[in-house]
Amino acid sequence: MSETIAAISTAFGEAAIGVIRLSGPQAREMAGAVFEGRVPVADLEPRFQHFGRIVDGNGSTVDSVLLTVFRKPASYTGEDVVEISGHGGILVTRRIYELLLAQGARAAEPGEFTQRAFLNGKMDLTQAEAVMDLIHAQSELALQAATQQLEGRLGKEAEILRDDLIGLVAHLEAYIDFPEEDIDPDTGAAMEARMEGLIGCLQGLLDTAEHGRILRSGARTVICGEPNVGKSSLLNLLTGVDRAIVSAQAGTTRDTIEEMLHIHGLPFRLVDTAGLREHTSDLIEATGMERTRKELAQADVILEVVDGSQPMAEARRVELPAGTSGRVVLILNKSDEATHESWSLAGGLALSCKTGAGIETLRAAMKDKVWSGAGREQGQLVAINARHQRCFQEAKGGMERALEAFRGQLAPEFVAVDVREALQAVGEVTGRVDVEEILGVIFSQFCIGK
Repeated sequence: MSETIAAISTAFGEAAIGVIRLSGPQAREMAGAVFEGRVPVADLEPRFQHFGRIVDGNGSTVDSVLLTVFRKPASYTGEDVVEISGHGGILVTRRIYELLLAQGARAAEPGEFTQRAFLNGKMDLTQAEAVMDLIHAQSELALQAATQQLEGRLGKEAEILRDDLIGLVAHLEAYIDFPEEDIDPDTGAAMEARMEGLIGCLQGLLDTAEHGRILRSGARTVICGEPNVGKSSLLNLLTGVDRAIVSAQAGTTRDTIEEMLHIHGLPFRLVDTAGLREHTSDLIEATGMERTRKELAQADVILEVVDGSQPMAEARRVELPAGTSGRVVLILNKSDEATHESWSLAGGLALSCKTGAGIETLRAAMKDKVWSGAGREQGQLVAINARHQRCFQEAKGGMERALEAFRGQLAPEFVAVDVREALQAVGEVTGRVDVEEILGVIFSQFCIGK
């Protein structure tokens, strides 16, 4: 990392401030070549903003700026870093950036600042990934989870697991290398319990993968029901805007309509679908109904709407795909007209899309469908992503094979091989192994200048 990199770190467009960032061994020298202030950049006190001007090769002023120096290793990347804050115009920010490139700085790749922070030991891989989660967080719980991961919570849990696995490998290898020394205090039930405990810890982390997906992408929530029961009215009520056309005519909604909303800190991706009925001669409506069935199969939450003012025997319930019954919230709409007594044992939620009565009860039920049984309080969020999930699954598989080998009384060499595989997989989570192959995938998702 002998090159000095530069990037515009603020979003493209006009703003109050535009920030250009330099990182590398020549950061202060390059900044000093274009900055004029009361003190040369090389002598500036770190972590203080210093006023001056950026000048071009002719000595003409490009902009008045504030410049801040961060000396290694006390910087974001662990290298010398300079940040220049100027006026946020597109042209002036670009001009300062070009002047730094002319001094020999290289344009930074996406995520390269954070990649250097990882390579210089300023953060582990879970913290590096959390930077992007923090930027993309769309709900309070997603923000909390990203913040805790950035503080190293997941990394610490992974390191505890890794230390336990190292201890297990060390014990097995000591027994293999020195069998005559009778190094075998963890035989029988004790060794088995030790392995089972590690498998349990891995499973506990794997259980948070679904919550992580919901925090990052939103819970896919499908509104379904017979035509003209109030599905589009429910979408409008939940979103607070007239997003869907409401009409007494059946078949008004022909295609899926999607909206994002947040309920009690969780993101929900709400999908209003075409009404389902047994027969239709309208080809477009039939196509919409087929899309509805596909959406139901993929849904995290299904909001089935029925006309609760009518007798239950007259309502045609939606035929849901197999395995989705646990995701359903039955909504008895039109409670303002009085819910028919026949629905009393159906377990539905009374709601009036007309008056809004019952909406808070519905919101609580939606959250419970995707967040109940998490086993963690809001202040203890851990939500692994797909890469972490793969690593922990491989580690769990290795430990399960090791436990099976131990129970089968195979030689300790076979047990140790599987435990080493688990150790390697857990190490990948934080980057405590050779991770060159996965770095490009992770950091390519970052924005330029971060």
